[in-house]
Amino acid sequence: MIAFPHVSSASSNSLAPSEKLNLAFVGVGGKGVSSIMPLADHNIIGLCDVDKRRVAEARDERGGPAFSEVLEKSVSQGGKWFKDYRKMFEDIGDKIDGVIVSIPDHMHYPVALSAVNLGINVYCEKPLTHTVEEARSLADAARKKGVVTQMGNQGHSNEGVRLAKEWIAAGAIGQVREVYSWTNRPIWPQGIPKPSHKEFIPVVPKGLDWDLWLGVAPKRAYDPAYLPFSWRNWWDYGCGAVGDMACHVMDAAFYSLDLDLPESISALATNVNNQSAPNASAITYKFPKRGKFAPVTYHWLDGGLLPPAPEGLTHDDILGRDKSGTMFIGDDGYMLTDTYTKSVRILPEERFADIKKNPPSKTIRRVKGSHQNEWARAIKEGDHACSHFDYAAPLSELGLLGNVAIRAKAKVEYDAKKMKVTNIPEANKFLSKEYPKGWILN
Repeated sequence: MIAFPHVSSASSNSLAPSEKLNLAFVGVGGKGVSSIMPLADHNIIGLCDVDKRRVAEARDERGGPAFSEVLEKSVSQGGKWFKDYRKMFEDIGDKIDGVIVSIPDHMHYPVALSAVNLGINVYCEKPLTHTVEEARSLADAARKKGVVTQMGNQGHSNEGVRLAKEWIAAGAIGQVREVYSWTNRPIWPQGIPKPSHKEFIPVVPKGLDWDLWLGVAPKRAYDPAYLPFSWRNWWDYGCGAVGDMACHVMDAAFYSLDLDLPESISALATNVNNQSAPNASAITYKFPKRGKFAPVTYHWLDGGLLPPAPEGLTHDDILGRDKSGTMFIGDDGYMLTDTYTKSVRILPEERFADIKKNPPSKTIRRVKGSHQNEWARAIKEGDHACSHFDYAAPLSELGLLGNVAIRAKAKVEYDAKKMKVTNIPEANKFLSKEYPKGWILN
């Protein structure tokens, strides 16, 4: 067994680039694979998952032999397996430099805040949290504690998001007054009723700890309609299509236009109910003037809905091979980005040619390597990662506010400073939730 030296937060800014961090992962199967592999060169001292089946599937399918080798190496060097993150933090929390949270949305906040409270650096998948209040609380706690944070909107480490911001700042398409973002999600069932269990209650599969999976969510009987992937549909566990994808698809516009938070949100949606997210939604956000930026009307579309194509083009022209994206409509042209802002395109083409021939200065720091390694770099250097929680929280809030409008079934007027819906008091219940005791460590 190898002893792993622990790196305290106070000394992290003196670490050599080659220094290895002690990392723990909450969520190993499913999304955990793509979180673990970029960080496999570090010391993996803790592995936590409530579902052994998903871990087995990850070994056999999604991750394959390379992933299995990483897990086996961890155990051979003294890494430990856990089913309950609280037990993991209790046993080895003083040795963990950073924790990566890749689990259903409803448990992001309890796990991430527990880590922050213990002074552990945190990488958390998107959306940052399940509710607006959670996002603000987590960002505030992380800032006060001084830990290094990163949300898993991986496109924010891409070159494209930096080009988009630099080009907008340089006036590449003039003043932007309208934006469309769209996604091919949901690719899981939405707009469906809760399983009734009138005839029978399914048996909890062997290897799944259903009570731990539920965590802070209301207690209910297991059903295969909830997992492994479709939890995104259910309000108790996920945030629907807009909550799932806004942190990716809306990132470029949020960043480039200094959007912050809207003053109103309205939504049209199909099959809205109090259990699950709709089949499709069209959400409109209104943003006020921000410094040099004009007021913006921002349209979100999901469930197969698409924006109007620029004059002379078809939907295929703007979609290309990617079925999600963002279109900025400026006074002097259009800017198009894909789901993760890997690429940026300007229309008309003549204007794009001019931009490529005489590109604006690169004023924003570039990320070397993966989004996960950007976080590891920041820990070592005592720096901020590019999608730290003070950036990620309001971006997540944007998507979550879309759900507030969907569930309120009316236009929502929003006072961002007070975190309050001002015109429909009963809609404020969708901004926060109650927690059973014992899930957040101090």
